Amino acid sequence: MSSQRSNPVPVRREPPRFRRATVRRTEDLSPRMRRFVLAGPELDGMVIDEPAASVRLLLPRSDGRLELPSWTGNQFELSDGSRAPIRTFTPRHHDAEADELTIDVVAHGDGAAAGWAASATPGDEVAISGPGRGYAIDVNAASYLLAGDETAIPAIDQLLEAMPPELTVTVLIELTEPEARLKLHPGPATSVRWLNLPDGSPPGTAMIEAIENLRVMPEVVWVAGEAAAMQRIRTHLFDERNLTRSQATVRGYWKLGRSAT
Repeated sequence: MSSQRSNPVPVRREPPRFRRATVRRTEDLSPRMRRFVLAGPELDGMVIDEPAASVRLLLPRSDGRLELPSWTGNQFELSDGSRAPIRTFTPRHHDAEADELTIDVVAHGDGAAAGWAASATPGDEVAISGPGRGYAIDVNAASYLLAGDETAIPAIDQLLEAMPPELTVTVLIELTEPEARLKLHPGPATSVRWLNLPDGSPPGTAMIEAIENLRVMPEVVWVAGEAAAMQRIRTHLFDERNLTRSQATVRGYWKLGRSAT
């Protein structure tokens, strides 16, 4: 009896659903970070059950009008053929009863999200898709390292809130200026170090140095920040510290010189 291998049928993925929402409240958290509380009935049914997840935010056009994009099979496009202004953020807090979603935005340069964050006011329309994958905390780990730049602060604080209080955690956060420090929610076994990025240094410089100088590497690592810096940290963790893929999560949140915010 002979068998014939058939070509696999490609799985067609449905494009993410965008839910309309409006800016309900704003708050300046630091010189570069602004908080937005987004709300609306279309957020009903959204479920975010893991920390350090992600949502995609569809921004209004330059004229302030929100246009839901079409999926081309490769990207989301507006009616004029331009790429839809979509950016990814950590959902800092989700209030399912109030249909509210809170995101904290760090402004980098003159990107689309930086411009929106500087000018958005209550009543402005946006749209949200997601959530994307979060992070499952290893509650059996003996120790953790959480590290990142300002863009990672919302995720790091979420992880701290979700971790068992007895877990030993080292936190390293790189700042461009001391005023960017925010209140965190560490447990009793958590130590926090705020790292100042030297003037003129590439993003991640202080964080990379601090991680490389750790005498003992914690058992599990979560780190996020600028993409090139994350590549250096990834190499250090896997090639020099011999961590396994299951021990280290390294995420590039933004890229220097690219209008990702």
